[in-house]
Amino acid sequence: MRALDRLRRVRPFDTSPGRRAATWVPYAMVLLAVAASLVGLTVRPATKAPQGTVDYVIVAGAAGLRWDDLDPQTTPALWQEASKGSIGWLSVRSAQRTTCPADGWLTLGAGNYAAYPRPATGGCDAPVPELTQPDAIGANITNQRNIVRDNQDKLAYGAVPGSLAESVRCTVAVGAGAAVAAARPFGRVDQYQAELPADPKSLLSDCILSFVDLGTISGSGPARTAAVAKADATLARVVAARPARSLLMVAGVSDTDRGNRLHVAIAEGEGWNGGWLTSTGTGRDGYLQLIDLAPTALTALGKTSPDKLFAGRSATVAPGKPADVADAVQGTHNADRRATAQSGVASIFFTVLAILLVVLYGLVVPVMVRARRHSGPKGPALPSARVVAALELALIAAALAIPAALLADASPWWRADHPAWVFGLVTGALTIVGTVLVRIAPRYRRTLWPMVAIALIGAIVIGLDLLTGAQLQLNGVAGYSASTGARYAGVGGVGLGVFVAGLLLLAGSLAQWVTKTWRPVIVVLLGGVGVVMVGSPYLGADPVGAIAVTAGVCVAAAISTGGWLTFPRFAWAALAGLGVTIGFAVMDLRRPELEQGSLGRFLTELAGGTGGPAMQRAAAANGETLLGSPLTILALIGVLMLAFCQYSPWGGLNRLFGLHPAIRGAMAGTTVATLIAGVLGGSALTVAGAAAAFVVPAAVLTALRVLLHAADRTRPDGETDGPGGPALRKSDEDHLAAR
Repeated sequence: MRALDRLRRVRPFDTSPGRRAATWVPYAMVLLAVAASLVGLTVRPATKAPQGTVDYVIVAGAAGLRWDDLDPQTTPALWQEASKGSIGWLSVRSAQRTTCPADGWLTLGAGNYAAYPRPATGGCDAPVPELTQPDAIGANITNQRNIVRDNQDKLAYGAVPGSLAESVRCTVAVGAGAAVAAARPFGRVDQYQAELPADPKSLLSDCILSFVDLGTISGSGPARTAAVAKADATLARVVAARPARSLLMVAGVSDTDRGNRLHVAIAEGEGWNGGWLTSTGTGRDGYLQLIDLAPTALTALGKTSPDKLFAGRSATVAPGKPADVADAVQGTHNADRRATAQSGVASIFFTVLAILLVVLYGLVVPVMVRARRHSGPKGPALPSARVVAALELALIAAALAIPAALLADASPWWRADHPAWVFGLVTGALTIVGTVLVRIAPRYRRTLWPMVAIALIGAIVIGLDLLTGAQLQLNGVAGYSASTGARYAGVGGVGLGVFVAGLLLLAGSLAQWVTKTWRPVIVVLLGGVGVVMVGSPYLGADPVGAIAVTAGVCVAAAISTGGWLTFPRFAWAALAGLGVTIGFAVMDLRRPELEQGSLGRFLTELAGGTGGPAMQRAAAANGETLLGSPLTILALIGVLMLAFCQYSPWGGLNRLFGLHPAIRGAMAGTTVATLIAGVLGGSALTVAGAAAAFVVPAAVLTALRVLLHAADRTRPDGETDGPGGPALRKSDEDHLAAR
């Protein structure tokens, strides 16, 4: 045979200059790829200069106020402020799953995720603090010390209610909600009025920081319209009486029902007009967090934020806001409506996908059992070619479901009366298109071609989305919802799982076309691209994910040439990943604290003795996601199917790995990367579940092909033993040569 002839001609010890050069060149290229990855991770966008300082800041809050409540006729004051000032979507996440009005006001005053004691009914009612007025000037919240202690001892965020008030000499509060935000940690409200006086000009000028409760917006229909109109009338009086050189911030500080929504954020004043509000905490123009309002107020007043107490970042203004408020935040640009639709449809989509995968794997198992050639004279007949072809198409479609769902988010499915059905139809159509493209390719019969095509499609879809600002992932079913307050820009957990799996599988498949010496180079080069795209603040904005991808790439490169993951290989892979991690961490720590990424902030907290709550929050998030996410089911289903394929006599995965060791390295690297990214990022098996839903069907399809052609032999006349014959014989020859 030709493979054996080539094997006999290979000299066991080639010491020629060309051979020595070929030995060190791959290692040099690996070092260059690591260096390029490190440089790419450390480049960050220039920090925007803070807006100009003012003499007064007034925070006017209305619990439940959303952009669809505003109208130029019924809310003229709000509409005018939104037209003049800078605006954004406000995420009102607090320490509670649902941010009730009291939670929102307390979080505003703490500059950190805080929680107010819930009433016995458990409802989201307007705050009714235990308030006393011992004099005619201020007031006292009698249970404030207990609230502070509960937030410090029982919650993992380290919030200190009243931190914003403690940062200035004097504050004014108008209304019960404003008193919750303005109270100092020991309960004192410097100046308090239950309602806005007839002439509030003097009151709003007494202190540099004022809080005004515009009321609570809840319900629907005429009652909600009346509450919004009342809030608008109060705001109009505030605008008329505001002192010169003041910044007015209007915020829908909380939810008023059990859902998580996006709310109004307006900043109007000198230097704050005509743009989108943003912050380094969100990294997305037009999006702001409730915890960003406290540092924004202090920055506008020219004061520094209290050390280690605020979790938010000061807001800045980005250009590009449309002149018409309706064009900016209503109608086709209603991010709140899209985020609300996303939350419901995402759960349905991944649950249905899990059910379909269980059914599909259940149909594949008996076919794989029949596909294995038996040694005895009798055995089950081989599966029908039509059945195999149908299952192959079904496996390709299953693997492409998540990339198709991501592309489906480019359509306005969320504006339909039945968004789940419309999204399902669009995703199904895109899945069929992708499956047809893979099927009609001239190289479809090649053993690895479906896996290569699937990996390429997944990597390209996620990669192009990141290069264009991750627009498909924001409030997308296969992305993340801004209303949950977890992520606003870059790559999400689902996108990260598909991107890592696609890139490493593509690298492993391409590595099979080169000699053993160069296989790690292919893996590291493509893996380095993935590290940069995931970790760069311009693109994926996920440094923790970049570290996880680095670890996965190192493992994949270490075993891409075949053999086991021995201790020396593991040690070199771990050292390379650790080197990139340490290098990135050191450079991140050299930046100012407000410019640090999530890794730098965590290490800063750890050095300052406050890293414990951060780890506690990550552990709590992992536990909550592990039990509540349908992606956990996808991860478990994938593990069980891979275990069957590898450890049962009918699986075929071991034979696939023997013929294509770089594929085994890619799958091992994917496992390492997705598990690390999920655990360290607080998303448990979300990343691994997305990768399993994407990778496992392609791996099962390839293993099935290997089983069906396990008895193929090379014929002198060049005839094939089956539809995948030539490709498999080439793989066998490569395997023999590698041995």
